[in-house]
Amino acid sequence: MMRWRLDRFAVGVFVLALLVRVVYNFTVALHYVPTRDSQQYRDIGLHLLQAHCFCLHGNITTVYRAPLWPLLIGLLSLVFGPNDLFTRLLLCVLDAATCLIIYLWVRDFLNTRRLALVAGIVAALYPGLYIYTGWLYSETLYTFLLTALGYALYRLLRDRGVGLVILAGVLLALLALTRPNGLLVAGLIVLWALVLGWQRVFSWRFAWRVAVVVPLIALLLIAPWTLRNYLVSQRFVPVATGDGTVLLGSYNNQVAQKPWDQMTWSNPLRSVPEVSGAFPLYTCDARCEMKREDLYKAKSLQWMQTHVGEMPGLLAAHALNMWVPAAHEADLPTDRFPNQLSSRIVLVLMNVVPIPIFLLAAWGLIVSRRRWRELLLVYLILLSTVGENVGLYGIPRFRAPIEPLLLMLAMCAIYSIRKYWAGRRTAAASTAAVR
Repeated sequence: MMRWRLDRFAVGVFVLALLVRVVYNFTVALHYVPTRDSQQYRDIGLHLLQAHCFCLHGNITTVYRAPLWPLLIGLLSLVFGPNDLFTRLLLCVLDAATCLIIYLWVRDFLNTRRLALVAGIVAALYPGLYIYTGWLYSETLYTFLLTALGYALYRLLRDRGVGLVILAGVLLALLALTRPNGLLVAGLIVLWALVLGWQRVFSWRFAWRVAVVVPLIALLLIAPWTLRNYLVSQRFVPVATGDGTVLLGSYNNQVAQKPWDQMTWSNPLRSVPEVSGAFPLYTCDARCEMKREDLYKAKSLQWMQTHVGEMPGLLAAHALNMWVPAAHEADLPTDRFPNQLSSRIVLVLMNVVPIPIFLLAAWGLIVSRRRWRELLLVYLILLSTVGENVGLYGIPRFRAPIEPLLLMLAMCAIYSIRKYWAGRRTAAASTAAVR
């Protein structure tokens, strides 16, 4: 009976989360058509299907995008045709699965079904998760894979199973093939395993096994794509390039002169045309992309060296901007269709709901410090994500991968508050009995 109840709660969380996301896609995102990055992902996926080429324009190869998300779009197009609705429904399923993992993680960590159910319901209704199911960006997929990887490694603390080690390696590979910065998580896993070995949570033998085997499995799965990149670009590109474009768009005169809440990123085509104009817009192949990224990186580093006095303000703005509650993007359905009643409701929720979650998560970090060994990977992922956003640029969308971790820490805070008041009631009852 107990197992049935647990399964029923889990199914309830998944169904509620899926329903919320489907409703969002059939209201706010009903008239959505891919543009910008969404259109690029879709076009690459269709090229894969029709021309068997990982290309953005014609048969011109590219190493600018990671392959997994365009591949999934292409596979769905093979079954359902080039209709982005079915791709967005897949994102609904993946994000509902993220909510389910949050439920399971809180249940296992805090050992309470009721609070886990609260966590699952909050995750299902949390706009910082479901708003990204309404477009064709990779946020939802990346968030799901990162949350699943974190939970698999948490389970490894208890089960020590070989299957979990293999699963972690596969999830790490998929994470990296979704976004290149997923490779950085491999370093976090190595550090996590070695620290737990030093703390005798793991035996040294098992710690080294995890530190070696998980990244090794990921590298072996990524290797065929890395070889493909070398063949088309004659350069070592593990997953994708694009860091030069990010840096040059973040560090330039145009961005530095904006108000702090707009110090994010500006396309180099507009912000630094004297540099970006040296490369063709539609016919830049993989080798051309590598030359472009090298020049962009050199120019952005040169700008940093000659504008040292402006760097503290830019970095501070990056740090602050990632914690702005509501995400605003040109391709986000809430910004594309702001006059709809459904969009206005979601926009209010986007501005209001994250604030108490942030405050509770901050308190959760403090009250859970005695169990830091169990939460070490969570801390490392949080620090890494914040560090990346400060160094590159910060916007609310880049907070998406850690939203499940913030929700989990918020539940830790609620658990501590509930425990505190239970202790107060017990003490009051004891005092009354003595009197």
